Amino acid sequence: MTGSKSTKSGRRGWALRLWRRAQRDEGNATIEFVILFPMFVFLLVSAVELGFITMRHTMLDRAVDLTVRDIRLGTGTAPQYAQIRDTICERAGVIPDCQNNIKLEMIRMDLRNWQSPPADYDCIDHSEEVQPVRTFTNGMENEMILLRICAMFEPIFPLSGLGRDLKETSVNGYKAMVTATAFVQEPT
Repeated sequence: MTGSKSTKSGRRGWALRLWRRAQRDEGNATIEFVILFPMFVFLLVSAVELGFITMRHTMLDRAVDLTVRDIRLGTGTAPQYAQIRDTICERAGVIPDCQNNIKLEMIRMDLRNWQSPPADYDCIDHSEEVQPVRTFTNGMENEMILLRICAMFEPIFPLSGLGRDLKETSVNGYKAMVTATAFVQEPT
């Protein structure tokens, strides 16, 4: 009979120690930290990535607008692909290796016989040796032109947040940023 009492008291002692340990609050902050810290880091990384993407896209839009304004008002001039690309890159400033990571399309649009421009766009493909210009046609007076630009960049945090969700190009790790504008060539 004494053996069974010691077993019961041993069980009660073990249960009592477990109960007392469960009542202590020494590790509560650690548990909260382990649960919440990754979420805060994810939010911080996503905010930084969003800031850089917004800055790059805004600067690209501004550079394209200023360049198109020069083209539109530069009566009698027909700038070529390299000149337009270099002007956009100079004005954008925040697109890394801009001359090698940007591609332009200039498409004539007929307002009397309207057809939507192609939905797909070209970006630079660094795996190709030759990178031909897809469509680049200078417009005539009073003709509407669509200028579409694809700039590629590497996300700062490619495996988390927005860096993972952006549309990937054919080049590993690069993401595409596209902007477009339309203008009418002013008469001379």
